[in-house]
Amino acid sequence: MTIHPQTRVGHVHLKVADLGRAIAFYQGVLGFAVMQQYGPQAAFLSAGGYHHHIGLNTWESAGGTPPPPGHTGLYHTAFLFPDRAALGAAIKRVVAAGIPLDGAADHGVSEAVYLTDPDGNGVELYRDRAEAEWPRDASGNLAMVNKRLDVAALIAEAA
Repeated sequence: MTIHPQTRVGHVHLKVADLGRAIAFYQGVLGFAVMQQYGPQAAFLSAGGYHHHIGLNTWESAGGTPPPPGHTGLYHTAFLFPDRAALGAAIKRVVAAGIPLDGAADHGVSEAVYLTDPDGNGVELYRDRAEAEWPRDASGNLAMVNKRLDVAALIAEAA
């Protein structure tokens, strides 16, 4: 039994310590639009007018701290951009906001940068290559890599 091939992750819902701070990051830096806000307790943000791609709430986490290293939980949330120019523009906003990049990689199938949101949640910003460009081994199996990514070149392509 397999899942339907058109199934996608619809949204991520994060517990945050400070809703205003989280909105400042996801809206002010990454550029998502606030679709609805419930006072200081919850907000739903979107790209392109969808009801929500990101839910943020303080229901159980107001003033809380991130879990310590070595514990289970969210590794990162990944946001897929349509092309290099859109990804470059997002990275440019992150850098301009003074948010450090935790890493960057060319995975063969995609180009990605990694950073951390104000609540310690990992965030990946990436774009996929066309499937015909994906690296494959001699048997035709997917052979992802972890190569250096030229972040400056991506930023230079910002729209």
